[in-house]
Amino acid sequence: MIKIQAEANVPTEHGTFRMIAFSENENDWMPHMAIIAENTDFSKPVNVRFHSECITGEVFHSKKCECGQQLDAAMKYIHENGGIIIYLRQEGRNIGIINKLKAYSLQEKGLDTVQANLQLGLPADDRNFGVAIEILNLLDVKDINLLTNNPEKVKYVVDSNVHLNSRVPLQIPANEISKGYLQTKKDFFGHLLDDNDN
Repeated sequence: MIKIQAEANVPTEHGTFRMIAFSENENDWMPHMAIIAENTDFSKPVNVRFHSECITGEVFHSKKCECGQQLDAAMKYIHENGGIIIYLRQEGRNIGIINKLKAYSLQEKGLDTVQANLQLGLPADDRNFGVAIEILNLLDVKDINLLTNNPEKVKYVVDSNVHLNSRVPLQIPANEISKGYLQTKKDFFGHLLDDNDN
């Protein structure tokens, strides 16, 4: 069972947030995180984003995906409206950075993101959002507005003890490189994306 290991206020360019680290053991160097806006009203439906780690997009600003821009947009949104980002250590749809780079190499040869993962003998998407539900339970959050385009995340909430009040789209316009990736998200994973933005 995960539990709170540490917490502190962290000032960022988007505002100050309460950051809480969750793991089974205090020596875990890669805990899941809850990033909570100062003005969050827990008596009302809480704005929540489940966000999986993406070092290439968030740290190095890769144009292959919109992950870094989604994280920035979510932080801005919850700073303005209150809410929580649950930051999950599931790099590369939970295949890890080494396999992710191997998949990128295959994509350079013409495969899409799903085909590359499958050719490596890996799942198309191995993420598990159950831990996000566990964190919401630990924070005693019972009613949420979920910031997502991903129907799988919606399903995790609907099938849990947390009430889904609404879904809030979080769509980033495609660039010339990410266009195919976003189309695969829509076609293969059923992401709720507008055609005019990808």
